[in-house]
Amino acid sequence: MKTVTKRGIIFLTLFILLAVSACVSTTPEITQATVDTDAITQIVLEEVETRLAQDSDPAGTDIDALAETVLVELESRLDQESEAAINPEGTTGLTTDLQDTLINLYQRANPAVVYIIVPSGSGSGFVYGDQGYIVTNHHVVSGAQGYEVVFASGERRTAELVGADADSDLAVLWVDGLPKDMTPLPLAAADSLQVGQFVVAIGNPFGEQGSMTLGIVSGLDRSLRSQREGIMGSSYSLPEVVQTDAPINPGNSGGPLLNLDGEVVGVNSAIASTTGTNSGVGFSIPVDAVRRVVPALIDDGAYAYPYMGISIADGISLDAQAQYGLPQTQGAYIVGLTPGGPADQARLISANANTGRGGDLIVEIDGQAIDDFADLNSYLVFHTTVGQTIEVTVLRDGGRVTLPLTLGERP
Repeated sequence: MKTVTKRGIIFLTLFILLAVSACVSTTPEITQATVDTDAITQIVLEEVETRLAQDSDPAGTDIDALAETVLVELESRLDQESEAAINPEGTTGLTTDLQDTLINLYQRANPAVVYIIVPSGSGSGFVYGDQGYIVTNHHVVSGAQGYEVVFASGERRTAELVGADADSDLAVLWVDGLPKDMTPLPLAAADSLQVGQFVVAIGNPFGEQGSMTLGIVSGLDRSLRSQREGIMGSSYSLPEVVQTDAPINPGNSGGPLLNLDGEVVGVNSAIASTTGTNSGVGFSIPVDAVRRVVPALIDDGAYAYPYMGISIADGISLDAQAQYGLPQTQGAYIVGLTPGGPADQARLISANANTGRGGDLIVEIDGQAIDDFADLNSYLVFHTTVGQTIEVTVLRDGGRVTLPLTLGERP
């Protein structure tokens, strides 16, 4: 038996520190800086004092047993340090919090998400307000002669079409009476989304009712082509569309895209896929469109978009800049005018059909910078109304010209 002496305590402490260093070298999650040697020394001294106080014959204290006791304590400390290094403070808590948030979100939101059955297929929708209105996609209900709505509770209703808009791919159905204690989904505030933000989609992919998927906002300010063609062979498009990697598949169309507060940030509408199933790129109609279009569909059955009567070049590359003879690539270049339309009446100038030169380059509307067609389209759709007069600033013949233009209604 090795007994405790003052020198023995010193050697014991050194031995323990060497043992700790060996443990640290085989535990990559813990750095040397992580181990508090002062605390280790204190553990040794406290244990020695405890043993000496308990032992009536201090000289008979077993130093090997003492060392083993201290090493067990240190091993426990090192395990705690390793866990903290692998799972930084709050990580486990964050995972649990996210899980709880998703569970609670689903329990609150799913009752307001509906399954829509039409003769040619099915889709999703959600309860809007407390008067029996259901928001869904235009393409879900287009051409159908009858609509059946199935709630999460299993209750079924026959629905009527209130209004539909192909340009935003939104439609509104109405049912006579909602299930008891139904809570409609709230709409998120405008401009509340950020790339990287968690979102969830709830809907009925492939008829699997009440399915929820999780993802992030992958991109903002995308565009979604209208399901109808405009005049002059052009195609209208909806701006500020949300891109997400939350899995969206056939049957999700018309269902809500939600933030973690359970607020609607978009209406799931389309996927970019060559197979017809999710490939990580889904698109949702922005909540700003829901705020503007849905009330008009309820009141009037249709929505009137402001209209300038122009065709714009698709982006201005460096080659296009040289081809058109433009001073810059920023702006919306007019390559066509509708005869007698608002822009024509405002005396805007289109590019020469043969040379592609000489057209006005729109750089501002009402003092807001316009860098491309997306900016122009976004401003018109979300910040103007039919009959409103706007100030259009263009680059023309080396100078800036500002002209008033009274917006018409998109045909």
